[in-house]
Amino acid sequence: MTRAAVATAFGGPEVLSIVEIDDVPPPGPGQVVVDVRAAGVNPIDYKLYSGAFGTDPSKLPMRLGLEAAGVVTAVGPDAVGPAGPVSVGDEVILFRVSGAYADRLLVPAASVVPKPASLSWPAAAGLMLAGATAVHTLSATGVGAGDTVLVHGGTGAVGMTAVQLARASGARVIATASPARHDLVRSLGAEPVAYGDGLEQRVRALAPQGIDAAIDTVGTDEALDTSVALVADRGRIATIAGFGRGAELGIRLLGGGPGADPGTELRDAARLTLVKHVADGSLVVPVAATYPLADVRAAHEAAASSHAPGKIALIP
Repeated sequence: MTRAAVATAFGGPEVLSIVEIDDVPPPGPGQVVVDVRAAGVNPIDYKLYSGAFGTDPSKLPMRLGLEAAGVVTAVGPDAVGPAGPVSVGDEVILFRVSGAYADRLLVPAASVVPKPASLSWPAAAGLMLAGATAVHTLSATGVGAGDTVLVHGGTGAVGMTAVQLARASGARVIATASPARHDLVRSLGAEPVAYGDGLEQRVRALAPQGIDAAIDTVGTDEALDTSVALVADRGRIATIAGFGRGAELGIRLLGGGPGADPGTELRDAARLTLVKHVADGSLVVPVAATYPLADVRAAHEAAASSHAPGKIALIP
């Protein structure tokens, strides 16, 4: 038997439980078994059981978790991942997988990439979903060397990654954040600006030559309106949160929202890019907190209410 976290109903974190399930079977062709060392907690995890996407009872009990990191304990024939053959003992990152909140997982080798030795288990478990989203935003807006890019929500998980990757590409980055987090923004290589009334004027003062691209990770009217006011080409503005207003404004909609480009192939390809950036030191993954798997309810309560920057991870 192995443990897994499930939602037994739709609602808040109180519906989460740890259950014992049958142990995973031996891997078949193209599959591997991984002992999980950490699983990443993401907003989509609690949206799935909150009822935000419907309350179909056939989906219950619902396994949770899309990303994890761990050690390969068994491999099937032809177990080849994006970086090559997978072997027993490999330390790996898993994305995108299903039911990652567990002690052990049977997954396709295609979802497995090597974990850089420098990356902790909790950070590795939180790298891919936010990281692949950030890569998608930068690709969609064409950010590169010489650009000045505005990132709304520069201390969120996606925002922090986008800031670092944009800087690694040679772009100048201005990022919105509360004044208490301006030092964090600077440590990531960006210039901080406080959100709130007068945002457009503050950004203009920082970049009188103009803003080439904007990435919205927060979905507020302020972020969208400021982006449209500052960026001449609306094809170089992207949002991962403001789908309704974004559609009205004619900017790029990315992710899982209505009318959005999911960028599945691009995000899959981003996995090795992210590993490379971590390995060369151009990308760090701050971790806000870790919780034992048994404390999944507390982890989700913290994720829903905490404003501490960084990822939350569950440790089996």
